[in-house]
Amino acid sequence: MKKFAFNLMVLFVLASFVLAACGAAPVVTEAPAAETEAPVAATEAPVATEAPSTDLEGALSIVAWAGYIERGETDPNYDWVTEFEANTGCMVSVKTAATSDEMVALMNEGGFDLVTASGDASNRLISGGRVQVIDISRIPSYDKIDPRLQDAAWHTVDGVHYGVPYSSGQNVLMYNSDVFGAEPPTSWSVVFEETTLPDGESNKGRVQAYDGPIYVADAALYLKATKPELGINDPYALTRDQFNAAIELLRQQRTLINRYWHDAFIQMDDFTNEGVAVSGSWPFQANYLKYFSAQPIEKVVPVEGATGWADTTMLHVDSAHPNCAYAWMEWSLNPKFQGDLASWFSNIPVRLDACEGNDLLGPDGCKLNGSEDFDKIIWWRTPTSTCSDGSQECVPYHEWVTNYVAVIGGR
Repeated sequence: MKKFAFNLMVLFVLASFVLAACGAAPVVTEAPAAETEAPVAATEAPVATEAPSTDLEGALSIVAWAGYIERGETDPNYDWVTEFEANTGCMVSVKTAATSDEMVALMNEGGFDLVTASGDASNRLISGGRVQVIDISRIPSYDKIDPRLQDAAWHTVDGVHYGVPYSSGQNVLMYNSDVFGAEPPTSWSVVFEETTLPDGESNKGRVQAYDGPIYVADAALYLKATKPELGINDPYALTRDQFNAAIELLRQQRTLINRYWHDAFIQMDDFTNEGVAVSGSWPFQANYLKYFSAQPIEKVVPVEGATGWADTTMLHVDSAHPNCAYAWMEWSLNPKFQGDLASWFSNIPVRLDACEGNDLLGPDGCKLNGSEDFDKIIWWRTPTSTCSDGSQECVPYHEWVTNYVAVIGGR
C-alpha cells in the first residue's frame, strides 16, 4: 500500500467500534377498515398531486463513525466532502457516533438525514421503521457495487433496498510472528483454548478478545467447525443449546484473556509493549504495526473463516434533505471516494474497480485490506429470535448482551 496516512492515529483514537444491536419485529401499518357503503362518484376531476421536488436543499446531516466523512482537516489528502459541497451546494454536517447503539438512538431521536450503519444496527433500523426504502433508480452507480453486496441481508428485505453499501472489513487473527516463528497459527483455537505457543510459553495472559456482544458469533463460528454435533449453520442464529455452548466457550476463554479490547491503539500498544501474542483484530492494526511501526506482526483468516462488518448508508424516514441525501449516496460510490476511504480505513471498497489506479491506496492496497478473503467472511447481522429455518427458537440479541457482559465480569 503506497500510503495509509499517519494521521489514521487521530481517526482511531477518536473512534471505538463497540458493536451492539438488537432485533425487533417489523412495523406493520394497520389497513383501513373496509367501506360499508359504495363510494359516491366524483363530480369533479381530481386535483393533480404535485410531484416531489428534486431541488437540492442546501444541507445534509450524517450520523457516522469517526473518520468516515473526511474533509481534509486531519490530512488534506483525504477529503471527499469539499468537492461534493462545491458541486451540489449541500453543506455537510456530521454527528460522530462511537457505537451502533448510539447510532440507533440518534436515528430514533430524529433530525438527521443519513447514517452509516453496521449490519448489527441496520436491521434494527429497518424493523423499527426509522429508515426509508431507497429508490435505487436514483443511484446510477448502484450496479457498479460488488454484486455480493447489492442485495445483502443487512440492508435488503424481501427484495426491497433500505440503504446503499458504503464500506466493509473483516475481523482477522493478528499474531506476533516472533512468537510463532515457523509455525504460524491457522485456527482460532489459539485464542479460545489454552495451549503452548511455538515459543514454548502458554497463551494464558497473552490473548485478547473483542469486548462487544457480537463477539459471541466468533465463538459460534469456531464451534461450527470444531463441534459439528451442535448443528450450527449460522453464527448469528443460535438455538438455546448452541448459544449456551458459545457462552461456555467464552467463559473458558476468559481465563486466557489479557484484555477485552475495543480501542485499536490500545490493542497495538499491548502487542508492542505488554506481551500480547495473538488476538482477533482489524486489518488496520495489523497493517499499521507491520508497515509503519516495524513490528513482527502478521494476520490471517483462519481455516474456520471469520466474521466481518459491512456498513450501509441509510436514509432517515423523516429526512429533511432527501435530495441532498440521494446526491451523497451516489457520490459515495465514485471510485476515487471508495479508494481513498479504503486507504484511510484499511477496508474493502464496495466497488472493486476502486482498487485500481488510486495513489493513496496503492496497487496492493485492497489485497492488504483483505479483499481476497471476502468469501470467507460471515458478515455481521443482528441476531433475532427467528432461526434460519423460520422457527422462533433462536436467542435474540438482548440476551447476547446480558450474557457477554456477565462473561467479561467473571460470572
